[in-house]
Amino acid sequence: MSRISIITVTYNASDHLRDCLDSVREQDSDIEHILIDGASTDGTLNILDAYKDHLAHVISEKDEGMYDALNKGIGLATGDVIGILNADDFYFSKDTLSRVSEAFSDEHVDAVYGDLVYVDRNNTEKVVRAWRSGEYRPRKFYHGWMPPHPTFFVRHRMYQQYGLFNPELGTAADYELMLRMLLKHGIHAAYIPEVLVKMRSGGVSNQSFKNRLKANLMDRKAWTVNDLSPYPWTLWMKPLRKIGQWVNK
Repeated sequence: MSRISIITVTYNASDHLRDCLDSVREQDSDIEHILIDGASTDGTLNILDAYKDHLAHVISEKDEGMYDALNKGIGLATGDVIGILNADDFYFSKDTLSRVSEAFSDEHVDAVYGDLVYVDRNNTEKVVRAWRSGEYRPRKFYHGWMPPHPTFFVRHRMYQQYGLFNPELGTAADYELMLRMLLKHGIHAAYIPEVLVKMRSGGVSNQSFKNRLKANLMDRKAWTVNDLSPYPWTLWMKPLRKIGQWVNK
């Protein structure tokens, strides 16, 4: 079974951080949990101190944003596989990571992803949206497809071979990384057809039309930096595909 390094980035995340930490601590797999904090000023550091026996690394210092912090975490990781879990999110069940580890028992699998549900921020039993990924085919990116990043696990060596997050891409940095690895370099991904992560609703890129437009421009740049050309409708289909996440929840 593969050892999995989970990286969580925090900044003034005390409201829901315990759910995230508990969901990792309760997993029945070989896990290394790495916390990179951006010098929080609320109760985040007190919570991390209470969980220190379950955390492999805790770093708290000023950084250049979330993706700079994630790159620091990847640099510390010693696991065979790396996953990212946001401070507001948590794993669906206690055996989620054992299912991920099992999928990586196939040596030809470079990445694993699954489904995700958005839940109410205060009532996490209430599903707001359901993101069902489906099997990966390269041309799906051209029709606005992407897997939910919190469910995306990658072999450590893929980061070493194809690079880390590009912080210049802002909120599109996770999209760019998956586009680079899956479409440009063609790493082999396996789909687990079940919910792996619960995410609290309220993403920054979707809070207003202005933010959505900015995200669209960054999505376009994600293709450009990889010398890839989307279809004329690709980047508009990306947010439109989310409509079905409300309909099919």
